[in-house]
Amino acid sequence: MMQDVKINSYQFLVLVILFTIGTSILTVPSALATDAKQDAWIATIIGTGIGLLVIWLFITIANWFPHLTYVQIIEKLFGRWIGKALSAFFVFISLLYASELLYYFGIFLNIHMLPNTPMVVLNILMAGIVVMGVRLGLETFARTAEILVVVFFVFFFILVVCISPEIKFENIQPVYEMGTKKILQSSIFYVIVSSVNAVVLLMIFPSCVNKMKQGKKTFLIGNLIGGIVIIVITFLCLTVLGVEKTAGEIYPSYELTKKINIGNFIQRIEGLMASLWIITLFFKTTLYFYVSVLGMAQILNLKDYRPLTLPLGMITVVLSLVIYPNIIYQKHFDETTGNSLTLSIGLFLPLLLVFVYAIRKRTE
Repeated sequence: MMQDVKINSYQFLVLVILFTIGTSILTVPSALATDAKQDAWIATIIGTGIGLLVIWLFITIANWFPHLTYVQIIEKLFGRWIGKALSAFFVFISLLYASELLYYFGIFLNIHMLPNTPMVVLNILMAGIVVMGVRLGLETFARTAEILVVVFFVFFFILVVCISPEIKFENIQPVYEMGTKKILQSSIFYVIVSSVNAVVLLMIFPSCVNKMKQGKKTFLIGNLIGGIVIIVITFLCLTVLGVEKTAGEIYPSYELTKKINIGNFIQRIEGLMASLWIITLFFKTTLYFYVSVLGMAQILNLKDYRPLTLPLGMITVVLSLVIYPNIIYQKHFDETTGNSLTLSIGLFLPLLLVFVYAIRKRTE
């Protein structure tokens, strides 16, 4: 049942776009502005370019085993026991990140929209939708993504047009003041959150994409389109809010929409940005959860992953409530331990796979 699931290349493109944007649309501008200051938009451009190289690495690995998922590739190259141990680590990180995104969802709504609603209620509601989406299957939530990506880009276009009159180019001057070293450091952080974590998509590409050749292109194009959206959002935050405001805000792009004022009539449409973020957050969370459930099923050699959705969904909710004691700890964790975990499964492990595969090919 798990092997029969297929989506087309356009659906995969949409999933890559929404996954790449994910939480970055709200959090990346602040993180980059803290280090790269007014050159943060340059860091996103460089980071998007480097990220395409990371995606090319994933595509190369996928080419070797077009009918296997990432978990199955790991087990095939490293053997049964080491492979299952590494796969279990990969699944755990995916589940942890699904919990982290649930936390983001709950804390954002708790702070900005529903302050009197307990966070546990918000997390359970979101988790329920995610579990439902995963139980219905990859094909179902991929078709849903086809619809909602149109909504996303319509809202995004409205946001860009409405905020454009507030742009002040002097906020990003002087250009390149922070120097190459600082900009590259910031761009590496961006690569980690936007491209390196896309390794989880190897659980559906190419084994679940009906046309592999087109799937390769859409993987790269999807990551590029998602990167362009983040470049635009970061540029708008810097030019409208300024460097200090962007760096000081937890969610600067949400604050950005509060600046919209057209004829004293169109204003306070921050719900628009919240809608954009919730759409991308939902699909990123769903993909992380789907990967963790599917990976666990393959490790345990189950024929169907659906019996695991409810218990793992409950674990995800509990983790989302205890993973961070506060926002300060969350930011510190994401910049240190979180980045290390992402690099371990999204860069070091793929490079190790390449090394092991090269050795095996030579000895055959």
